[in-house]
Amino acid sequence: MVVVAALLFPLLLLGLLLAMERVERPLHAIDTNRELEGFLDGANPEEVDTFVSQGFAAGLERYRRRRRGPQSGRHRAV
Repeated sequence: MVVVAALLFPLLLLGLLLAMERVERPLHAIDTNRELEGFLDGANPEEVDTFVSQGFAAGLERYRRRRRGPQSGRHRAV
């Protein structure tokens, strides 16, 4: 009985992971659509040019860097 359980456990775990991937995929697509809408609403012309010439990932990264602002984690010696 233990041998059967030991053989079935990996298969059940794999099935669960595949099912969770199917659940997660539509949620990830919705998040990407919201992110694209936010980008297009708030992007400046340079970020839109980057989006057109280099693709969504590069334009979005430039947009995120601008929104984050300067690195606040760096401390200056006084």
